[in-house]
Amino acid sequence: MNMSTVRGAFTDEFLKLAKEDKTLYAIATDSRGSVTLTDFANTLPEQFVECGIAEQDAVGIGAGLANAGLHPFVCGPACFYSMRSAEQVKADISYSHMNVKIIGVSGGVSYGALGSTHHSTQDIALMRALPGIEVYLPADAVQMRALTRYLASSNEPAYVRMGRGAVPEIYAEGDSFTPGKAVKLCTGKDAAIIACGEMVYHALEAAKALKDEGISVSVYDMFTIKPLDVQAILEAADTGFVVTVEEHARFGGLGGAVSEVLCENKPCRMRILGLPDEKVYTGKSAEVFRHYGLDGEGIAKAVREGLKK
Repeated sequence: MNMSTVRGAFTDEFLKLAKEDKTLYAIATDSRGSVTLTDFANTLPEQFVECGIAEQDAVGIGAGLANAGLHPFVCGPACFYSMRSAEQVKADISYSHMNVKIIGVSGGVSYGALGSTHHSTQDIALMRALPGIEVYLPADAVQMRALTRYLASSNEPAYVRMGRGAVPEIYAEGDSFTPGKAVKLCTGKDAAIIACGEMVYHALEAAKALKDEGISVSVYDMFTIKPLDVQAILEAADTGFVVTVEEHARFGGLGGAVSEVLCENKPCRMRILGLPDEKVYTGKSAEVFRHYGLDGEGIAKAVREGLKK
């Protein structure tokens, strides 16, 4: 299986697009290394803005560039753009409806040993609550390249969260993705797993293990958190048991969004898998996922347990 980084896919595609479109700007906060923007800065210095460690300023500068008709991508650690810059994102981008794309890298727990200060586990809850901001969590590099092309052509503000390390490629080049439409990766009748970001691969691994046991499970890649695919959620509920999986706090994220839809339209049994209400365990992503039951084995276990009730 091919492995590649989502952040590398973003910067490679963004550089190609920016060479042709001089309105595309990259704004960094001493983060060109973290985002892999070094080639962009060296190749297109006139379309690159370095703010230093000043995420709040970067959001304001991005809003200013957007107000002048440019298309800025504000890039850096997801943990800082979602929390340190929350007020600026709300006032300068959301309420002003500025065409700024916030690219949050090293999201979730992917900063590993740097610990809780560098984890971004509340960002989906925050961003989806702000009016007018689209929210995306790509599952792999292929999806990120396609999403980058969409973002470069879109006039809507957006927040994109991705991890740090290489992840398995789920999709093939040429696959298409539509904002507001989840991707159904497999079909089953006993339960449905709705996942986002890096959790999609682990959801597929769980489905494979369950299939060997005679348990048929649907898997949806809800890479588009806002706009949300309500029809896919209602379809998933037809199985009678929905499990959501996210590298995020159990409050206000994908699980919250799905439960809001189901409680109003089609109540069914549900389990939200995510990070608990505590200072999150520190370690490599794989270790954290295993500890909290967010790997393939843990997800499969949750489905088994839910089906027994």
